[in-house]
Order: sequence, then structure tokens, then C-alpha cells
Amino acid sequence: MSPDPSNTPHTSKSAASDPALAELERLRASIDNIDAALIHMLAERFRCTQEVGKLKARAHLPPADPSRETRQIERLRQLARDAHLDPDFAEKFLAFVIREVIRHHEAIAADARRTSEG
Repeated sequence: MSPDPSNTPHTSKSAASDPALAELERLRASIDNIDAALIHMLAERFRCTQEVGKLKARAHLPPADPSRETRQIERLRQLARDAHLDPDFAEKFLAFVIREVIRHHEAIAADARRTSEG
């Protein structure tokens, strides 16, 4: 039984011979590279914030620092404007990251309290 042509992608032109498909592949490859870089940068950021959380726990500092968060949000909004990125999107992204960092810091502090009480 031969394959149903309606279920297969358009094959009359290969990606190499169709400039639009070749450009699409090039752009997608760039997006994939950027996504990988974002993941690696986020991982490094969280490694640093884990150290901050440990330091805060040892020094009995609160997990959250609202004044720093406010400064960081405004700084990121300005960076977004400079980069022609929607500042509201940048703020939402940073707020999500900050919530996750605070959650980690709270867990580190709770763990430190349990260890010192034990």
C-alpha cells in the first residue's frame, strides 16, 4: 500500500532548494540556540541565587528583599525598553523568576532551621 500523499509534507521542493524553507530552518536553528543559551543562563542564575539563599539562611536574613526586587524590576524594564522588548513581558518574566527564587530561599531557610534545631 502506497503512502497517502495528503498525509505527507509538501515534498515537491526540498528545504535546500526552496529559499523560504531554507530561511525557516536557519531561523529555527537560531531560535534553538537561543533557547539553549537561555536555559544555561537560567541555570547559572539559579546556582547563584541558591548561594544567596544559603548566605541569607546563615545570616538569618529574610528570603525576600522587596526593595531589591523593586529596583531589579525597574532595571529590567529599562533594559527591555532599550532592547525594544515589551517591558511588561520582561517584568512578568522577572516576577516569575523572583517568585521561584524566593520559594527556593524559603526552603533553604526552613532546612537550615531544621538542621540547627536537630
